[in-house]
Amino acid sequence: MFDNLCKFLAESFSSDFASWLLGERVTLTELSPSELSLEPIRADALILLQSDQVVLHLEFQTQPKTEIPFRMTDYRLRVYRRFPNKRMNQVVIYLQKTTSDLVQQNTFTLERTHHEFDIIRLWEQPTSVFLESPGLLPFAVLSQTNDRTETLRQVAQVISAIKDQRTQSNIAASTFILAGLVLNKDTIQQLLRKELMQESVTYQALIDEGRAEGRAEGRAEGIQEGIRRVAINLLTEGMSREMVAKLTGLSVEQLQQLEISESEKSQE
Repeated sequence: MFDNLCKFLAESFSSDFASWLLGERVTLTELSPSELSLEPIRADALILLQSDQVVLHLEFQTQPKTEIPFRMTDYRLRVYRRFPNKRMNQVVIYLQKTTSDLVQQNTFTLERTHHEFDIIRLWEQPTSVFLESPGLLPFAVLSQTNDRTETLRQVAQVISAIKDQRTQSNIAASTFILAGLVLNKDTIQQLLRKELMQESVTYQALIDEGRAEGRAEGRAEGIQEGIRRVAINLLTEGMSREMVAKLTGLSVEQLQQLEISESEKSQE
């Protein structure tokens, strides 16, 4: 889940990540691992983005793994084989605080072979960095802050000012999911659903549908119908089932059934 979410953010807001990690706001496009492979390789947590001059290799991890240094070296050589004239920046980004020494390891050494890559431990990064760009907002609550609840409140305020509805919904859902690593669900729902979504189309759909249905069928059933309508709206906007499930509390199976029902209705 977290790997896929971070991949979605990096690919959707590549210029924000380039500005943060490369120090220049360039447009990056996805580089398929298949373009680098001589044989099938595991692509777990792998994000490859490229421009004409640079390849950005990102690995997001909630927990450290012993094989990461070798994997970074392996991909550096694969990229060099395919693009010998492009420079490459490799970054492992750890999302969740840990005392493991593995999160300090940024080298791979084998006899006379030595390779280095960058490591970012989010809990050591200043919060201000993540409040400057939409694509980085979901990571702010994982940064170096003394008050994660207040940081999430700040993020919610910034997201509420995003004018593009689809972007706002995607950033809100991403923040909702990543905040779950450090905050309880009630706190997240209070800040993101009330303070952020009260001005959004999806939130208004929840309230309006809940009120309308509630008058006819009773409050509980009405609100559930409102939640289903919100889920349909988010799916229509292109949000993944997994993110919609996290945001609404519905299961992926329920969302699949909703999509089938809506499709049948549209064909009638």
